Amino acid sequence: MRILLVGAGGVGTAFARIAERRKFAELIIADYDLGRAQRAAGGTSLALQLDARDERQVAALLTEHSCDVLMNATDPRFVMPLYRAALQAGTHYLDMAMSLSRPDADEPYGKTGVKLGDEQFGLARQWEERGKLALVGIGVEPGLSDIFARYAADTLFSEIDEAGVRDGSSLVVAGYDFAPTFSIWATIEECLNPPVIWERDRGWFTTEPFSEPEVFSFPAGIGPVECVNVEHEEVLLIPRWVQAQRVTFKYGLGAEFIDVLRTLHKLGLDSTQPVQAGGVSVSPRDVVAACLPDPATLGAKMSGLTCAGTWVTGTGKDGAPREVYLYHVVDNAWSMAEYGSQAVVWQTAVNPVVALELIDSGAWSGAGVLGPEALPPQPFLELLTDYGSPWACEERTPAAS
Repeated sequence: MRILLVGAGGVGTAFARIAERRKFAELIIADYDLGRAQRAAGGTSLALQLDARDERQVAALLTEHSCDVLMNATDPRFVMPLYRAALQAGTHYLDMAMSLSRPDADEPYGKTGVKLGDEQFGLARQWEERGKLALVGIGVEPGLSDIFARYAADTLFSEIDEAGVRDGSSLVVAGYDFAPTFSIWATIEECLNPPVIWERDRGWFTTEPFSEPEVFSFPAGIGPVECVNVEHEEVLLIPRWVQAQRVTFKYGLGAEFIDVLRTLHKLGLDSTQPVQAGGVSVSPRDVVAACLPDPATLGAKMSGLTCAGTWVTGTGKDGAPREVYLYHVVDNAWSMAEYGSQAVVWQTAVNPVVALELIDSGAWSGAGVLGPEALPPQPFLELLTDYGSPWACEERTPAAS
């Protein structure tokens, strides 16, 4: 398998390091910054300069190098040009974040507008006709969390009341008052947009950012963390393939992080629309990102664990109430020692590598636009464990009805 990896930031670099060990694929690594691509390639892969916005250039590169798949490791701004380029070139496509949403103009905190992934699903028939697979949202969240939902539906539950993705950590970054461990551009996008909830009787609807706070107890010693509603792809993907009464996503951001995001919004610094500053046209959100440390460089200063998982409630296969939390934990000390990548980016990057190995072996296959929960979960979970990063299922006491 020959993979064009577009994006050599923290996640892209971690992807390259993980894939290099598995030896099932040849990588071509492309980035707008050639030096960054070369560092990610490490002398073992071809590194190229590429503008991810240029569909023709991307399609030509895929064709020139006879690539089988385009692996998108860029931020969501570049999803659609890369997605269309892969379709044009006739290759498979994977990403870890889906096409951007646009809130409803009249009722942003009630009705959905353009939802995450709508633009991609709008081209599903063309992918089917080409016989190629666009596997969307195959990071950790979305990605592994969706696979957990499908696994729960297949093996643990006869009926699911709620599939709720819950993300929390005990990570701290020494020497910084504020240092996000993931792309601040993407974090602002998902945290300040209206969160989406899915209910069987209502379909998709939106609510206020940071709504419905709850304290969720995370395993592995992380403990209780307050989680709030955040816009995320799982809520748009899971209901398409998994039967549930309700699907949610809540993130353990912390009060300080939420306050910073709200302040950025009040000042207009979350905007992606360019403004004039000193004769230069610049996006305020890009300025914020430039002022903060690159998450990929924080690993040596980080400590703690990150946990991603799916909390599922409902009726078990035996007809009794059941509640579980399926989860995956990464210790930053381990990921740094083993791969030189901080925990959050490593946990994101390992999942598309596993998926591509399954596609290469034929264990996963399909055509059209599919989410991770559309494919059988058992091969994925077994192979993830084989990568030295096992998952777990924690039984919890069901709440009294």
